Amino acid sequence: MNVSEAVATRKSIRAFLPNPVPDDVIRALLAGAARAPSGGNVQPWRIYVVNGDSMNDLLTYLDGCEPVEEPEYEIYPQGLWEPHRTARFELGEQMYSLLGVPREDKEGRLRQFARNARFFNAPAAIFTFIDRRFGPPQWSDLGMFLQTFMLLARELGLHTCPQEYWSTRHGAISRFVGAPENEMLFCGMAIGQADPEAPVNRLESERLAVDEFAVWI
Repeated sequence: MNVSEAVATRKSIRAFLPNPVPDDVIRALLAGAARAPSGGNVQPWRIYVVNGDSMNDLLTYLDGCEPVEEPEYEIYPQGLWEPHRTARFELGEQMYSLLGVPREDKEGRLRQFARNARFFNAPAAIFTFIDRRFGPPQWSDLGMFLQTFMLLARELGLHTCPQEYWSTRHGAISRFVGAPENEMLFCGMAIGQADPEAPVNRLESERLAVDEFAVWI
């Protein structure tokens, strides 16, 4: 698989097969992703891996925790504006349409949202933390690390789902992985093989046309 194919086939998977992902595969992905650029080579990412027994332990642990808490950062800005507001809205409508969950079925939508807490049944996951003293440039570095990880996963035939959902469970996750107070949870990421029979995995999010975001000077 070349880079263009990896980019074109990467998408957020919301239904995984139970097939295990070996630790050495995740280690190799992390080593490759660490080649992502970072300003001054500061490499601000801090990663915690849950896999196998630790995944089972985490799911059991979460069952005894508060379901949600106030995020430490705003996932979306207040009063999201166009065209971003419509892009977000249309993605949600496309996903729930594939699932056969109408807008008025609030409980059905909540059940789907709650599947985040099970990593959409993925067998493995990583949690990405960053030192609280870092600023926006280092958060950008973190994004490049995550994208590199996801593209390398595609090269191996794996899929992922980056989950900012976990910012609403940051206390529970920090306690479970033993993260120190100076580290802030950004997101989790489910890792595994996509369930080809799951309707939700047919979701293909739209992208703005180049002329909507690029200006030639």
